[in-house]
Amino acid sequence: MSAHALMERLGLTEDELCRVLGTDPLSILSGQADADPRLAILLDLTAEARDRVGPDALRLWARREPQLGHLLAGDFAAFEDALAALAERGLTITRAPGGARRARRP
Repeated sequence: MSAHALMERLGLTEDELCRVLGTDPLSILSGQADADPRLAILLDLTAEARDRVGPDALRLWARREPQLGHLLAGDFAAFEDALAALAERGLTITRAPGGARRARRP
């Protein structure tokens, strides 16, 4: 598997992928980033969650906070814990306090 596979699996931008792997776009394009052990670990961890919740739900989940923040900050332990919770409970969507509400007529 490749860095591109992780980018597609999690819906990451190229810049985000570079931050996660601590590399530059040329290393990703040349395939040098594919040798990074973090890549293999992240692909293995996310494969299980993808199989349990589906690829679309995994991408949706990965784009949300706090998991995106954990990933971009390199806090892989927190990201792994969040993945375990996702695999166990599935994707849950809640409305944030103060979020969108139904419009009322004046």
